[in-house]
Amino acid sequence: MPSSVCLFRLSALGDATHVVPVVRALQRHRPGIALTWVIGKAEAKLLEGLEGVEFIVFDKKAGVSGVRALRRTLAGRRFDALLQMQLALRANLLSRLVRAERRIGYDRARSKEGHALAIDERIAPGGYHVLEVFGRFAEALGCPMDRVEWRLPVPAEARDWAAATLPGDTPTLLVSPCSSHPLRNWRSERYAAVAGVALARGWRVVLCGGPSALERRMGDAILAALPRHEGVIDLIGKDTFKRFLALCERASILLGPDSGPVHMANAMGCRVIALHACTDAERSGPYSDRRWSPNRYAEAAERFLGRPAAALPWGKRIEFEGVMDLVTVDEVVERFEACARDLGA
Repeated sequence: MPSSVCLFRLSALGDATHVVPVVRALQRHRPGIALTWVIGKAEAKLLEGLEGVEFIVFDKKAGVSGVRALRRTLAGRRFDALLQMQLALRANLLSRLVRAERRIGYDRARSKEGHALAIDERIAPGGYHVLEVFGRFAEALGCPMDRVEWRLPVPAEARDWAAATLPGDTPTLLVSPCSSHPLRNWRSERYAAVAGVALARGWRVVLCGGPSALERRMGDAILAALPRHEGVIDLIGKDTFKRFLALCERASILLGPDSGPVHMANAMGCRVIALHACTDAERSGPYSDRRWSPNRYAEAAERFLGRPAAALPWGKRIEFEGVMDLVTVDEVVERFEACARDLGA
């Protein structure tokens, strides 16, 4: 059985979160296994402190110099196994820099963009949700993912900040309104309508997001559409990955499109209302509990592609202007209120 394994998954935040249960399964079944993870820069910041894992950070923005740096770091190293867990052409090419006795990749049905040239073994077919498919990589090494375990590392500083930011036990709705794929984003006035319902129930509403201009504009538009701002905390551009994880520990529900934050929140035990039309919630929704997440993927497939969702390749995105309008305010409010009742809040 392998004693040294290199995991190759550069991005994105949500997918990196889904790889963590694979790490836990390998560590659980093979105590002392040496794990090295070739990972993206932002993803490394999110998972900094993950015990028993060496991170080799690849900065895609560094261009050729980044490739050279990765080659230098990997020079002279050899692993018992490579888990090539990313299908993108760049990842397939870069993974050739990893020397390994076994090179394990996706099954033939999912293989694309030159993936076959990067591997010499394939995981067993099956599984639909991204996390379940990742679990097949652990199984290929004789380590079944018999339970899903995250335990994302959160430093005390982040927890102290979150406790000061969200004191007490007031029910809290986190709104993380932006994906890195703009066509997945819901309209600002719709977020505001749901936030208004939460405020009327006496909930605290927190706007979260990074420092980009898009996220700031979205936050400002949500605030402008709200009839009142009492009970709204604007943290857009003010937190860090670790602080966001700590906020999720204290919050009741997170609302957002299919994006990294919904998976980060799910991993921290926060209820999630993830908005799906561009992507299928059954494939990429919050893994632990998808009851609260509207899924209009099948309707989007018929309307925008003229095909049933079942006929589309695994992972097919339906990113068209207006596709997220298939998710209605009434449906999301209904899910929010049902989730709030289930929480007893």
